[in-house]
Amino acid sequence: MGLKGGRKVVTHAQKGVKHAKQGVNGQALGPAFRRLWGAYAVSIFGTWLAFDAFALIAVLVLHTGPAGVSALAAVGPAVAAVVAVPLGPWMEFRRKRPVMIGMDAVRCASLLTVPLAYVLDVLTLAQLLVVSVVVGAADIAFTAASGATLKALVPRDQLLAANGRFESTMWTATLVGPPVGGAVVGIFGPVLTVAVNAVSFLLSALGIRAIGGDEEPPAHAAAKGRARLGDGFRFLWAHPALRPLFLNTVLVNALIMTGAPLLAVLMLGPLGFAPWQYGLAFAVPCLGGLLGSRLARRLVPRYGEDKVLRTAGVLRACWPLGLAFVHSGASGLALVMAVEFALITCAAVYSPVLATRRLTALPADHVTRVLSAWSVAAKGTTAVLVAVWGLLAALVGPRAALAVAGVLLLATPLLLPRPARAGTRELTSP
Repeated sequence: MGLKGGRKVVTHAQKGVKHAKQGVNGQALGPAFRRLWGAYAVSIFGTWLAFDAFALIAVLVLHTGPAGVSALAAVGPAVAAVVAVPLGPWMEFRRKRPVMIGMDAVRCASLLTVPLAYVLDVLTLAQLLVVSVVVGAADIAFTAASGATLKALVPRDQLLAANGRFESTMWTATLVGPPVGGAVVGIFGPVLTVAVNAVSFLLSALGIRAIGGDEEPPAHAAAKGRARLGDGFRFLWAHPALRPLFLNTVLVNALIMTGAPLLAVLMLGPLGFAPWQYGLAFAVPCLGGLLGSRLARRLVPRYGEDKVLRTAGVLRACWPLGLAFVHSGASGLALVMAVEFALITCAAVYSPVLATRRLTALPADHVTRVLSAWSVAAKGTTAVLVAVWGLLAALVGPRAALAVAGVLLLATPLLLPRPARAGTRELTSP
C-alpha cells in the first residue's frame, strides 16, 4: 500500500469494505427507500404469481399449438426490446418517479385488457402478443428509471445493502409466487393471475407516489434533444471496468436462459417427470437466492467488491453443464435441484454487487440511457439465443444442446475484468 504525505492512501477496495460493513450493520436506509422497496416487492410478487400466465392462457384457453406458444415466448421480448430503444434517451432528462408511475400505469392498463377480452369472449393470441410487447417495453423503461431513483435516494455506502434487499425480495417472490399462482390457476384459471398482476402494478404506482419530497430536476436538460440510446452503448463500450462486466453478464444470462425450455422438454417429456416435480425442481433452489443475497453483504466487507464480483462471476458459469446429465427418477430430480441451487446462489451473490458497481460507475446524467441499453442488449441477446438453441435442439436433441450451452458458459469468465484491471482504482467515467 502506498504512502502519501505520511498518510495511507485508501484504495477503492478498502472503501468498498468500509461501505459494505456499514450496510451490513443495518444503517437505516430511510423511509423513501422503504417505499421504493415496498413498491418493488408488491409488483415482483404479482409478476411471479402470474408466472407463465400468457403461455397457460394460450394453451388452456386459446388452444394454441407449440409454434404459437414459442412465438409468444420469444417474439414478445425481442420486439419489446426494440420498442424500448427510444425510451432511455427520452427518460434521461425527465424526473424519474413520474416515469415509473407512468410505466406502472401502462403495465396495469395493458394487462387488464386480457381479462376484459376474456370476459367478452374476444381474446386472441395476437392480443397476448401485443400486451407482452407493451409490458416488456414498460419493464425496461421502469427498471432504468428505478436505477436512477435508487442512486438518488440511497448514499453510496448503502447501495450494496439496498441492492441486496431487492435481490432477496426477488428470490422470495420467485420461491413463493409460482406455487401460489399455480394454486390460483388450478382453482380459477390463468386469467385471474393476470388481473392480480395488473393490480400489483397499480399498488406499485401508489407506493412510488408515496415517496414524496421534491425530486431533483434532471441535469443538463438542454441536452435532451441530442440524447440517444447509442450514447448508453458507447459509454459502456468505452468504460474499461463496465465493458467486460456488460459483455459477460449479457452472454451468461442469455446462455443460461437457453436451457430453460430445453430442460422442460426433457423433464416433462422423455424423462417422465410430473409437472409438480418440475415445479419443485425450480422452486426449492430459489432458497439459494436468499442465501446468496445475504452472503454478498458479508463477503464484500471481508474480500472487497472486485474479488467477490470476479469469484461469483466465475462460479456461476460452472454449474449449468451439469443439467445435460439429468436423468429420470429421484436422483435426476436431486441433480437438477443441486445444480440450480448452486447456480442461483452464485448468481445472487454476483447480482447485487454488480448492480452496486454499475450505479457507482454511472454519472447521474447517463444512468437511464446506460441501464436501458443494458436491458435492451440483454433481452435481445436472450431472445436470439433462445431461438437459435431451439433450432439446435431440433437438430441434435435437447440434451446435446444443453451440453453445448454449458461448455460455452465455461469460457465466459474470460470476459470478466482481469484482476490487474479490476484493481483498486476508483470507477470513473471514460
